[in-house]
Amino acid sequence: MTPKSSVTSKARFHNFKICFQHLNATVSGTQLGDSIFKGFEFGCACLLFGLLEMSILPKGDSVHIREVWNDNLEEEFALIREIVDTYNYVAMDTEFPGVVLRPVGSFKNISDYNYQTLKDNVDMLKLIQLGLTFSDENGNLPSCGTDSSCIWQFNFCEFNISEDIFASDSIELLRQCGIDFKKNNEKGIDVKRFGELLMSSGIVLNDGVHWVTFHSGYDFGYLLKLLTCRSLPDNQARFFDLINMYFPMLYDIKHMMKFCNSLHGGLNKLAELLEVERVGVCHQAGSDSLLTSCTFRKLRDNFFNGSTEKYAGVLYGLGVESGQTTN
Repeated sequence: MTPKSSVTSKARFHNFKICFQHLNATVSGTQLGDSIFKGFEFGCACLLFGLLEMSILPKGDSVHIREVWNDNLEEEFALIREIVDTYNYVAMDTEFPGVVLRPVGSFKNISDYNYQTLKDNVDMLKLIQLGLTFSDENGNLPSCGTDSSCIWQFNFCEFNISEDIFASDSIELLRQCGIDFKKNNEKGIDVKRFGELLMSSGIVLNDGVHWVTFHSGYDFGYLLKLLTCRSLPDNQARFFDLINMYFPMLYDIKHMMKFCNSLHGGLNKLAELLEVERVGVCHQAGSDSLLTSCTFRKLRDNFFNGSTEKYAGVLYGLGVESGQTTN
């Protein structure tokens, strides 16, 4: 569900209160509690929370989603190579044909089952769309010489709805959200060419780049598949070896939420709770990557005191995140 464009003052006050309570703010040595907050006027709380929002959220009319097809792929990567050193936080989202296989047999733990499910589906299915949002540490987006902030949406040609396997509900949802599968087939990007340009772009194999994602095992699985031109490894240990090599600094917001008792749900729900407003269409990769970027900054600044390094390198539901080693 697309986050609401506006909320009541009472809801804004509630979220403002959550942020301060989570940080265990104190006044004269006494923890802020309900009695303190009862003294606030809703309008004052909303004003303060609104000022916090203004500093990190782009305005919808100032963000341009750069659609990338086969005919402009190289020029868009040229722009990316120019900005990546400055805008080195890369929020990423993918759209793919859903989940169509579930493995059978016995597994040592749920983490191994999750990985086998991921591998079976990524190996068989084809990437449809990739969204990338670049920002600096303060959340500023590149303009690439224009009057608008820029994010990227890459459209791939491989998936053919007439020939390839897919989950019907996933494809119908993408269709309803505006993805034109026929146009992708005719004008979309060849994944092998994309992989070559991604490899030389400066955004992979670079420990200065911070990847920002939400519940992203499948997202990284598809990227590894096109970077290596191979099926995913047979076990998690080798999978994470590749992850650590290509994406040495990554954050999965879904994992980070485990350390925030007041937060729950998927990306849209989390964004709504944190009052991050969507730009663009839900379930299109460019818009989802921007929502991921803005939500990460809000989460980092309000719940982690701006420090998230110790939560890096973990993917929700896989490896050490599930309490298991990857050996």
